[in-house]
Amino acid sequence: MDKLFAKLYGNDDKDIEHQKNRYKEILEKHKELFPQNTEKIQFFSTPGRTEVGGNHTDHNHGRVLAAGVNLDGVAAAAKSGDSVITVYSKGYDGAFVVDTNDLEIKEEEQETTSALIRGIAARFKELGYNVGGFNAYIASDVLGGSGLSSSACIEVLLGTILNYLYNDGQIDVQQLAMIGQYAENVYFGKPCGLMDQMACAVGGFVTIDFKDPEKPIVRKIEFGIENQNYSLLVVDTGGNHADLTDDYASIPGEMKAVAQVLGAQVCRELTKDQVIANISLLRKKVNDRAVLRVLHFFNENERVAEQVKALEEGNFQEFLSLVKDSGNSSWKWLQNCYTTHNPLEQSVTLALALTEDFINKIGEGACRVHGGGFAGTIQVFLPTDKVKDYIDEIEPILGEGAVTVLSIRPVGTIKIDLDESDF
Repeated sequence: MDKLFAKLYGNDDKDIEHQKNRYKEILEKHKELFPQNTEKIQFFSTPGRTEVGGNHTDHNHGRVLAAGVNLDGVAAAAKSGDSVITVYSKGYDGAFVVDTNDLEIKEEEQETTSALIRGIAARFKELGYNVGGFNAYIASDVLGGSGLSSSACIEVLLGTILNYLYNDGQIDVQQLAMIGQYAENVYFGKPCGLMDQMACAVGGFVTIDFKDPEKPIVRKIEFGIENQNYSLLVVDTGGNHADLTDDYASIPGEMKAVAQVLGAQVCRELTKDQVIANISLLRKKVNDRAVLRVLHFFNENERVAEQVKALEEGNFQEFLSLVKDSGNSSWKWLQNCYTTHNPLEQSVTLALALTEDFINKIGEGACRVHGGGFAGTIQVFLPTDKVKDYIDEIEPILGEGAVTVLSIRPVGTIKIDLDESDF
């Protein structure tokens, strides 16, 4: 498995050995939790994702640039022989149990893993796919609140299990992404876009155009930042993630409110000129922040196309300049660097200020808010030989382990062909 693990997790021998031990522990935990299991245990892996461009554009049918990363969720799973799905997850007490004979929405399950399981199974059934019970143990190193889409990773992972156990792996990974989004929107109760699930499902550097969200245009980009002697980092700023659902929901809500005033449903159906021509009306009908967020949408949507072009042409410095522009737009116009419900806590803004100061001193690099924003992580591109200096400067302020150095995983969600004899 060394070759595959190197592809998934990087070429470092210590990392590969760590993953072998990790998979062994997952297998042993599954056998401990499900001693009655008689079906073959199978392994599945889904990467987390990093958003590279297109901050809050997907939910209004815009373009994004994202990438699968080497941090993933891994599951050991086997058919249960009945209709019940039982999932244990490392770090959580007790099991999440869902009977696939009862797939109605349960209000009391909102914002729980049980809601995701039930929603995924329900959508499988609605689309005519097979569903059934399974027993699974999941261990994820995609930490919650990291901006690397821990929830989307688990959604796609659960869909992948059902895909292989009951549908012979015939369901397209893009469809699995859309099923995951459905479960999060309808059953979990979070109005997310589709970028997170799609990037986790597809893997690699990927640009996605959601102009038609039922048929998103997905294209991989062959580019390795390590060839530029650069590293990609995410930095946990240590902010409080509690009660941010309203902040996240306000962004697509305000953008769509502007669109509706102008006779559309989403911003992609408008032009920037239309919005600018109607700003006086929009300020009265909606609000100033909504207008600013829509202007961010149009500029960010075009910026993604420019970022893709820069990568495909090998113009990495232009790409970094566009990363800076994206961060600037998110801060000034999108306004997702801190929550207005607690303006005195600005961990993201502080981390960006410190990082920009470091970048200015060395004369290279770029940074921006990462993912949904308001709290959580920032994204940093730095010359590899400057990463240690950055960590030495930032971690005494934000905490030991705040900086995670990532690699881009070229493979999306997969079944891994391992059995007990391999251990």
